[in-house]
Amino acid sequence: MRKQIIFATGNKDKMREIREIMADVDVEVISMKEAGIIVDVVEDGTTFEENSLIKAKAIAEHTDAIVLADDSGLEIDYLDKAPGVYSARFMGEDTSYDIKNQALIDKLDGVPKEERTARFVCAIGAVLPDKETLVVRETMEGYIGYEIAGENGFGYDPIFYLDEFGCSSAALSREQKNEISHRGKALRAMKDILINRGAL
Repeated sequence: MRKQIIFATGNKDKMREIREIMADVDVEVISMKEAGIIVDVVEDGTTFEENSLIKAKAIAEHTDAIVLADDSGLEIDYLDKAPGVYSARFMGEDTSYDIKNQALIDKLDGVPKEERTARFVCAIGAVLPDKETLVVRETMEGYIGYEIAGENGFGYDPIFYLDEFGCSSAALSREQKNEISHRGKALRAMKDILINRGAL
């Protein structure tokens, strides 16, 4: 039987990203919804790593498949690494990212580029069929731009700029983004660990 990974998300963009990254491994990647698992998880950890494992463990109680969960967010150095683990909840979960992104640009009004450093962080937690847990953390470094730009990304991508590309992460192609993104790096790191352990 083909191995299965359940990815603890309902986010279609994240599902597409993990499927593209896992495409070269013979494994079926399904969302928790597709697996018929509906759990309301309280992410009350204080780090990305804690939250990713809280999610993965909650789903793993309902399956013997490999469970992966991510917790990711934006750290802005000038704002003491805010919004950080509260990235999704910043200004309320139902507030559109257009409003959130503009609010962050406004908070950095007059701040010079060298003090606008920021990073996207992604932690991926895994629970294996024997209930062993693993976690990896990766980042994508950049800075907060002066305007919202780019059509390809989601979330905070349109205000997160990358010097090496001279544009926001929302202006990158999907392939470019998968290559360098925090989630892309973390998924590949976790994939390598799972392959090396014979789990995939």
